[in-house]
Amino acid sequence: MDRLALHIESLIFATETTISLAQIKTCVEETLEQQYKPVEIKKAIDSLIEKYRSDDFSFEIVEIAKGFKFLTKGSYHQTVGTLIKKNNQKRLSKAALETLSIVAYKQPVTKSDVEGIRGVNCDYTIQKLLEKDLVSIVGRADGPGRPLLYGTSEKFMDYFGISDVDALPKLKDIKVPEIQIGEPAPIEEDASPASDFGQEPGKAQVNNNEEE
Repeated sequence: MDRLALHIESLIFATETTISLAQIKTCVEETLEQQYKPVEIKKAIDSLIEKYRSDDFSFEIVEIAKGFKFLTKGSYHQTVGTLIKKNNQKRLSKAALETLSIVAYKQPVTKSDVEGIRGVNCDYTIQKLLEKDLVSIVGRADGPGRPLLYGTSEKFMDYFGISDVDALPKLKDIKVPEIQIGEPAPIEEDASPASDFGQEPGKAQVNNNEEE
């Protein structure tokens, strides 16, 4: 493997979230004191992706959230999931999951819009999601008082292993479990947030040790 690819490999390994092609280009050019074309950087990244496709590795380089990151391969999700379950005794609450879902599908959205859908005050819930960096402030609405607008963050994309919000499950494709009394089944308080968005255990990278 050439020198450029090795330097890029170290950058992807060291990043806590994801690292974009532009960030990689800037770092290697400054370190190696040499200019590279974007196509050269992408070629080196592709060689690394191919390298980690081998069964000799339990992890791989994945392009998500407009960047690159090392993630565990699907065959080992259950093993990593076991570790996560032991380390994470508390998960996102039902209220946090409901609020996060509304923000994800309705963004950009104001707090009052979220409250209108949920029917309860969401100050505390939104604050907790902001603290966990799953939700971010994306601007202000044009209405009276110019309320803040909320949307999902890059960490949200990373957490659920998607490249953008268009990759979220379509609402019409989500099946509600059937119960005998004919009402939707409630969300379990201890349900893993990753599972609600169709991701297998082990992909989650967010530390959500606090319950709302």
